[in-house]
Amino acid sequence: MRNLLIIPFIFLFSWGFSQEKEVKNPRVGLVLSGGGAKGLAQIGVLKTLDSLGVRVDYISGTSMGSVIGALYASGYTGKQLDSIVKKFDFQTIINDEVPRESKTFFERKNAEKYALSLPVNNFKIQLPSSISRGQNMFNLFTKLTLNVSGVNDFSKLPIPFYCIATDMQTGQEVVLNHGSLAQAIAASSALPTLFQPITLDDKLLMDGGIVNNYPIEGLKSKDLDVIIGVDVQGPLLDTNRLNSVSDILIQINNFSAIKEMKAKAKFTDIYIHPNVNEYSLISFEDKNEIIKNGETATEKFLDELKAIAAAQNYQKEAIETPHFDEIKINKIEITGNEKHTASYILGKLRFRRNEMITYDDFSKGVNNLVATNNFDSFLYKFSPSDQGYDLYAKVIESKNTTFVKLGLHYDQLYKSAVLLNLTKKQLLLKNDVLSLDFILGDNSRYNFDYYIDKGFYWSVGMNSRYIGFTHSTDPSGLINTLNYPSVDKIQMSFSDFAHQFFVETLIKKDLALKIGLEFKNLKITTTDNSFLAIFDNAEYKFEDSNFFSGFGSLKIDTIDNKYFPTRGFLFEGGFQYYFASSNSNGNFNDFSIVKSQMSKAFKITNQLSLNIGTEGGFILGDSSTKALHFGLGGYGQNYFNNFSSFYGYDYLALIGDSFVKADTTVDYEIIKNHHFNISANFANIGEGIFLNNDWIQPPSYGGYSVGYGYETIFGPIEVKYNWSDETKKASFFVNVGYWF
Repeated sequence: MRNLLIIPFIFLFSWGFSQEKEVKNPRVGLVLSGGGAKGLAQIGVLKTLDSLGVRVDYISGTSMGSVIGALYASGYTGKQLDSIVKKFDFQTIINDEVPRESKTFFERKNAEKYALSLPVNNFKIQLPSSISRGQNMFNLFTKLTLNVSGVNDFSKLPIPFYCIATDMQTGQEVVLNHGSLAQAIAASSALPTLFQPITLDDKLLMDGGIVNNYPIEGLKSKDLDVIIGVDVQGPLLDTNRLNSVSDILIQINNFSAIKEMKAKAKFTDIYIHPNVNEYSLISFEDKNEIIKNGETATEKFLDELKAIAAAQNYQKEAIETPHFDEIKINKIEITGNEKHTASYILGKLRFRRNEMITYDDFSKGVNNLVATNNFDSFLYKFSPSDQGYDLYAKVIESKNTTFVKLGLHYDQLYKSAVLLNLTKKQLLLKNDVLSLDFILGDNSRYNFDYYIDKGFYWSVGMNSRYIGFTHSTDPSGLINTLNYPSVDKIQMSFSDFAHQFFVETLIKKDLALKIGLEFKNLKITTTDNSFLAIFDNAEYKFEDSNFFSGFGSLKIDTIDNKYFPTRGFLFEGGFQYYFASSNSNGNFNDFSIVKSQMSKAFKITNQLSLNIGTEGGFILGDSSTKALHFGLGGYGQNYFNNFSSFYGYDYLALIGDSFVKADTTVDYEIIKNHHFNISANFANIGEGIFLNNDWIQPPSYGGYSVGYGYETIFGPIEVKYNWSDETKKASFFVNVGYWF
């Protein structure tokens, strides 16, 4: 009992001693809680501390608090952090969106038609462990902490620091106070379901907020006089806000976190609790308001903070924000790779030892590697060495090599469709991939690919596909005989069954050369009674032949977005020589098809872009196989053979053995992912237009469109109102989802 009576006197003595040191030069600790996007309010707090001249002597943080705390401990001011945060697109960073130009042509094709990808293990479909692997976030952390990359002991940072992570195997708290700062905060902020765990020192680590969302305990042993705490946790959610699995998981975690916070707040001398309850963990689009709320919450403690600042007589100096124009990489050491050689990894990174590169080029190299989807993570660390850096990287190779992928689509030619895909990597070789699409719907189809990726060497591929659809079309451009009934449009069935074998090489990163052989069965028929009235059979065949050909193509593609381009250049030229056929329409004579397309996208302002393009083609030799002629009309992608879009006209309305076309689109991104666009196209098409110089005459055909587009995780949703002055007709084109 006597000992219990002594405790209050010890507390009073300690408090009095602390107040005496405050007058001289108080040491200040700062604890920052987790809270996802709500943690950005801590930047507002830091801006106020800096403006008053409060010196922070030790920082602890968890989750988003570890990120803000680590950057501040590295030397950044609150104002600098405000500027850094406001210029980043968090959606791109969080979603691990790899730039299109970082992917190979084969990877681009696959990435631009599947809405959902699910791993398969032991013949069981699994849910992915996270929405994002967190690679873009880690790249950003590494870049922002490059100025302290040589510091392995976090107590040696400009401001001593530690953060908290959770050991996912034991459920224990892990204090991270040494090693790679970027890796430490990546582990501490790896929010469950959003980011995948980080492996450090053979421990599988995730968000520190799971076990300790306000790590004040360690600061109490750091000889500090004042502890300032910033708590951005929200209250328990009410019934109306428990609408998803993530909401329920957050609620479960908050049961203990909020209870613990009540006790921990008592040990905090200045407890700042910004009003961020209306925001969620991913409300990064509200960053300006959240930061401002942090400033507002700190104003309540101005008197106490001014007193501390007066006693410290300190002003934080801003560090020079790293520009990373160039970095020299002296040594590269890669570990963790078993299936893939170091040369394969270096080939994807596209930089070498003892090479001077920009940090942007380094990031692009990392994206090139990640875009293969052969690695779950690529953690690395820069170590200063000889006026440059040694790069130490550890890869974790993906254990999942089998995937089920899904897609949805609707357009007015192929109609409704569901895409089911099976992808198997490393089937026979370490760098091969097999992909099989089943497209079920109004016009069922399939597509099979097998590809051995050799990068800049000759890659080998095989493709087999079937495309078929029916459409009401004017048959005059597809028939060889003059004895047919005079009708405007009839219902026609198109069937294309093709198989290719090819080799392909990258001359440069975005320049590919392909050559190969193709076998094709092409069938165009009708059972329309209005057309068959004079024929004594139930079906008329415009074409039913097998074709054998060789082909070659050259492709340059630096376009940033296939559906809504804002920058980049596209050129694709092709030559196909048909040397044999079981021609159903008479004697076959060999012929060749030459065609090309080119487009250039410009970004005029941040929201306004312009895309201009041209396209053309002609037939050399026998042009009697009209089923392989060029056709213009409609709006769409993934047409077969030589058909392409043309606003103002129905699908396949214009047919000829040669054509030239020009088009332009002005696109305005109203708000993020919402587009308003205006398009125009003009063409000359007919028989031998390059021989009689008709191709340089004023265009005979033209069309226009006004449209709205919305980018979703399932692909674009587009509605286009289009018309032509020649036909005096107008209609709508509708597309939903990725084209496949």
